[in-house]
Amino acid sequence: MAKKDKSEKKKKSGKLKTAPKDDMLLAHGDLGMMMTQAARSFRTAQTRRLAQCGLYAGQEGVVLLLASENGLSTGVLAQKLGVKAPTMTRTIGRMEAQGFLERKGSDTDARLTKVYLTPMGQATVERIFAANKAAEQQATQGMSGKDVKQLLKLLALMDRNLHGARVEIEENMEEPIG
Repeated sequence: MAKKDKSEKKKKSGKLKTAPKDDMLLAHGDLGMMMTQAARSFRTAQTRRLAQCGLYAGQEGVVLLLASENGLSTGVLAQKLGVKAPTMTRTIGRMEAQGFLERKGSDTDARLTKVYLTPMGQATVERIFAANKAAEQQATQGMSGKDVKQLLKLLALMDRNLHGARVEIEENMEEPIG
């Protein structure tokens, strides 16, 4: 009878044992939904700011990569940015038409074409940094510096965890993902 009394008291006091909050969060998919929504919201805010520079979403990565290492091939750009070569070819074509990039034949290999920033593309680098900084400031409003550092650490850990899971999945498949 003593056990029954304890459980009765727990029910009345609202302290009935339930699943831990961490299990509930993961069980309902809230984490994935919130991360996806936050990433979309961040990308939308960032895209609005980049549009003021004349860039479309994803083009800033090409500019920043070429700013650090000018004269890369389409294949190398695609690999470093994690996109497929045909996607990169279309992006480069569009950016070349916009005046941000130019293609030139390689001095060492006539079969190879390399991509370079134009003066207009180089002038955009600082504007991209400013747009990214403004989006980051908007996203982290109300967070302390310590909160932001912790968030970055947690996101890096999640990325490593998920990358490890992807490697395990790919090892069990005939063809790699992506």
